[in-house]
Amino acid sequence: MLRKKTNGVARRSQRTGILSDIAEKSVDRRSFLRGSGLAIGGLAAISATGGAVTQANAQSAVNGAVETIKSVCTHCSVGCTVIAEVSNGVWTGQEPGWDSPFNLGAHCAKGAAVREHAHGERRLKYPMKKEGGEWKRISWEQAIDEIGDGMMNIREESGPDSVYWLGSAKHNNEQAYLFRKFAAYWGTNNVDHQARICHSTTVAGVANTWGYGAMTNSYNDIHNSKAIFIIGGNPAEAHPVSLLHLLKAKEQNNAPVIVCDPRFTRTAAHADEYVRFRPGTDVALVWGILWHIFENGWEDKEFIRTRVWGMDQIQEEVAKWNPEEVERVTGAPGEQLRRVARTMANNRPGTVIWCMGGTQHTNGNNNTRAYCVLQLALGNMGTSGGGTNIFRGHDNVQGATDLGVLSHTLPGYYGLKPGSWAHWGRVWEEDMDWLKGQFATDGDKSLMNLTGIPVSRWIDGVLEDPDNMDNPNKVRAMVLWGHAPNSQTRQKEMKTAMEQLDMLVVVDPYPTVSAVLHDRTDGVYLLPACTQFETRGSVTASNRSFQWRDKVVDPLFESLPDEVIMAKFANKFGWADRLFRNIEMDDEETPNVESITREFNKGMWTIGYTGQSPERIKMHMANQHTFDRTTLQAIGGPADGDYYGLPWPSWGTAEMNHPGTPNLYDMSKRVSEGGLTFRARFGVERDGDNLLAEGVYSKDSDIQDGYPEFTMQMLMDLGWDSELTAEELGVIDGIAGPKTNWKTDLSGGIQRVAIAHECAPFGNAKARAVVWTFPDPVPVHREPLYTNRRDLVEDYPTYEDRKFYRLPTMYASIQKQDFSKDYPMILTSGRLVEYEGGGDESRSNPWLAELQQDMFVEINTRDANNLGIRDGKQVWVEGPEGAKVKVMAMVTERVGEGVAFMPFHFGGHLEGKDLRDKYPDGADPYVLGESSNTAQTYGYDSVTQMQETKATLCKISAA
Repeated sequence: MLRKKTNGVARRSQRTGILSDIAEKSVDRRSFLRGSGLAIGGLAAISATGGAVTQANAQSAVNGAVETIKSVCTHCSVGCTVIAEVSNGVWTGQEPGWDSPFNLGAHCAKGAAVREHAHGERRLKYPMKKEGGEWKRISWEQAIDEIGDGMMNIREESGPDSVYWLGSAKHNNEQAYLFRKFAAYWGTNNVDHQARICHSTTVAGVANTWGYGAMTNSYNDIHNSKAIFIIGGNPAEAHPVSLLHLLKAKEQNNAPVIVCDPRFTRTAAHADEYVRFRPGTDVALVWGILWHIFENGWEDKEFIRTRVWGMDQIQEEVAKWNPEEVERVTGAPGEQLRRVARTMANNRPGTVIWCMGGTQHTNGNNNTRAYCVLQLALGNMGTSGGGTNIFRGHDNVQGATDLGVLSHTLPGYYGLKPGSWAHWGRVWEEDMDWLKGQFATDGDKSLMNLTGIPVSRWIDGVLEDPDNMDNPNKVRAMVLWGHAPNSQTRQKEMKTAMEQLDMLVVVDPYPTVSAVLHDRTDGVYLLPACTQFETRGSVTASNRSFQWRDKVVDPLFESLPDEVIMAKFANKFGWADRLFRNIEMDDEETPNVESITREFNKGMWTIGYTGQSPERIKMHMANQHTFDRTTLQAIGGPADGDYYGLPWPSWGTAEMNHPGTPNLYDMSKRVSEGGLTFRARFGVERDGDNLLAEGVYSKDSDIQDGYPEFTMQMLMDLGWDSELTAEELGVIDGIAGPKTNWKTDLSGGIQRVAIAHECAPFGNAKARAVVWTFPDPVPVHREPLYTNRRDLVEDYPTYEDRKFYRLPTMYASIQKQDFSKDYPMILTSGRLVEYEGGGDESRSNPWLAELQQDMFVEINTRDANNLGIRDGKQVWVEGPEGAKVKVMAMVTERVGEGVAFMPFHFGGHLEGKDLRDKYPDGADPYVLGESSNTAQTYGYDSVTQMQETKATLCKISAA
C-alpha cells in the first residue's frame, strides 16, 4: 500500500497518531539518508551511478573524532556489512560496507535504518511483569528469581518438558549454540526456532537429496549463471540487495530470468518469463517442466549416470504430467512451460532460487526435492553458476539452524541418538549419567532421544490432551526468546494457549505481540535483551559464510546480551559451573564470546564449523577489500586463497587453514581448495543398486571412484592410518578406535588425512532423487488441506492423519470437508520490502513505519468488482476455521482471479480490535495492524511440521 508522496517531503499521516507526531518534523529524502548515516542510499546508488558505485567521501565528512565499527545487518540473510560511526559511545551515523563483497556499498530500506534499532525509543527498557492487569517495572534479580522459582516448581510437578524454550534466528552463532546447550542441560528437546516455520522443509528435502541442507552456491556466484529460475521467492522485497547479483548475471550474461509465482511481484517485474500458477501446485509445475526436458532428451544423461540415483523413478512419475494435466492442476499453459524448459536447457549452467513460497506447505518437502531434481536432471549441480541458491530469511537463521536450535537435533545436525549425545558429552566433558538424569523418562525410554514439540505446534502442546501426546504433560511455561508469535498460524488458538499457561516469558528488545495477544492479567514477564549491535559474535549468511559483528555500543537502558541472560538463569538453576565448564568467563555472568566459538569449533565436524576460529573470521572482516567480488576468493593479503567468511565446510582444525567451500559438490576443485563431492550419507547400495559415484571424483583424488564416508577402519584398510600423529591416534582410540568416524573424531585427524589425499571426509556418492525414508519417496503433488479444487482431491489426496513430533497431526480428516462453497478464494501470504519477520522491530522504526502504515489484502479487480469492494476501503478476510481480520483492500492485478494475498509483518490488532492499550507505556510499535496469520489455518508438512501459510481458503466481504 505504498502511497506516492505529493512532493519530496514525507506527508503528515492521516491515519496514525504516533506517526503524526513524528511527522511534525518534515523529513525529505536527503535528510533521511543523512540521518541514517548514508551518503547514497541502497539500490538507488546503482541507478544513480550507472552501476559503478563510488564512495562519496565529501558528503560523509564528519567533524570530530569518530570511531568506525564493522557490524552486519540484522534483517535478512544476505549479510550486508554496516559501518557504524560512533562518537563518545553514541552511535551517530552509519554507512554501508563499501568493501563488503556481499552488499558492495548498498543497503535496502531496512538496512539503511538499522541504527534506529539500537536507539529505538519503543524498546523495552527494563524488566517488567504483569500483575493485576498492570505492567510493573521490576529488577533483573527479582525477574530471574520469580521466573526461575516458577519454572523449577513446574519441573518438579510436571517434568522438564513442561517448559518450552523457543530460541531465535536473531541470536548470533555463539548465543544460538549456548541456547541449545542450555536446553539440553535443562533436560528437554522442547526447543526450536524460526527455521521450523521458514526453511525446515528445505533443510530436510535438500539434505536428504545430496547430504547438506543449505544454499549450495552463493549470491555472488549467481554472476556466473546463464539462467535464473525463481520459484516461491520475491528477493526484490525479501532480500533486496541480492538483486545486485541477479541483475549482474542478467545484464552481463544476458541470462534469462524466469519467475514462477502466483503473484506478480516486484521480482517478477524483472523477469523475462513470468509464470503464474495456482498456489500449492509446485510439484506439478516442476514435473510439467521436466516432462518437456525428458520428452526432448534435454537432460544431462552422463551427469545422471555418474552422480544421481533414482532418476528412472522420477521419470515414471513425470510421464504422468503431460501439458494438459499440468494446466488442469496448476493453471500454467503447457506451451509456456515448454518455453521455460527449453530456456533452461539452452542456458546452462542455470541456478534455481526459492524461498518460503515453496517451503510453507503440507507437502513442502516434496516441493524442495522437486526443485533439486530439476537441477540434477539438467546437470546444474556442483558447478559455478548452477546450484540451488536457497535464500534464507533472517540474518542468522542459517547459523541458528546449523547450531541445532531445533527440537529434533543437536548442534551440527547430529540428531538425538545416544551416539550423538555421547559425542557432545565428550565435547562438553560432561558426566552423561548426570545429563541423562536431567531428562524425563517414559518407562525405560529416555526422552532425550525423542524429538521435541516443534514451534509450529507449541500451542497444541498446551491445548492437546496429554493422553494423545508423547509429551508427559502439557506445556505450562512458554519462553519466547527473540520470536514474533504473529509469524505463526492459528492466532486465536494461540491466544487461548497463552491464557492457559502458568507462565509466559518474553526475552526480546521489544515487547512483541506476545505481550498483547492474550487477556492475561498475571504471570507474564518481559525481559529486555539488547540488540545484536550491543554485543559481539559471529553470524552465518545464507551462503554459509561467517562474519563477525563487533560491539557498536554498550547495552542501552537495562537491556542485557542474551548470553548474559542465559548465564543468569543457569546460575539460578544451579548448573552454571557445568554449562560453562570449558567456556571462559569475563565475569560471573558474562561468558566470553570467542570462547563459545572455540567450543562449537571442537564439536561441529559434520558440517565443517571447525575451521572458522574467531581469529580467522575477524581477519576476513578486516580485509574484505582483498576478496574477489564474484569468486569470493582472497587475492593476496593475509587471507590469500581463502573464500570470504570461510563458507562451511571449512574442514579440520583452524590450523589446517582450509579455505572454505564456496560451491558445494564442485568436483573441479581439490577438496583442500574448496572442492567437494556429493555426501555418502545413505549407505553404499539400495536394492542392489550402487549408491556411490560412478567413476567421477574431485580433482586429484587418490581414490578415483565413489567411496563411503571415512572411518578409522577405512584409513587402516587404505594404509593411511600411519599418517596420523600420536596425539590424533590417542584421541581416536579413546572414542571408538577403528569405529571412530570423521564426524566423531575430536582430533580432526581423520579429516586431515582424508583431505591430504584430496578425498572428501564424508565420502563420494550419488545424489538420491528418491528418498525412501520420506512419506513420499518420489515427490508427488497433493492438494492442500483447504482446497477449492474438489475435483482434484480424489486424484491427488493429502496424507492420512498420523502422530509425529509428539503430537497427533490431521490431514485427510480436514481435507475431506468441503469449505470451498463458503470460502471460495485462495489465501496466500508473503513479505514487504519495508518490514521484516513479525515486524516488531521494523514497525517500531519511524523511518520504516512512515513507508507502510496499513495492513492490507490484495484482491484481483474482477473479484473486487464482483464482491462490491473498492480500493482503499476496509474489508473482512475470514478463514475457514472462523477467524477473521479487518484490513484495507488493495485492488490490483498483482494477484490472479480467485487469489488473495496478505503480508505477514503486522500485529497488534485482533479481529478488528486495536490492542495498543495493552502494550507497556511507550513500547507500542508505531504501526499496528491485523496479523495475516489470524486468518491462516491448520496444516503442517509431513516431514518437518512446517506450517502451511501459502495455500488456504478465505472469503472477503466489505467491513
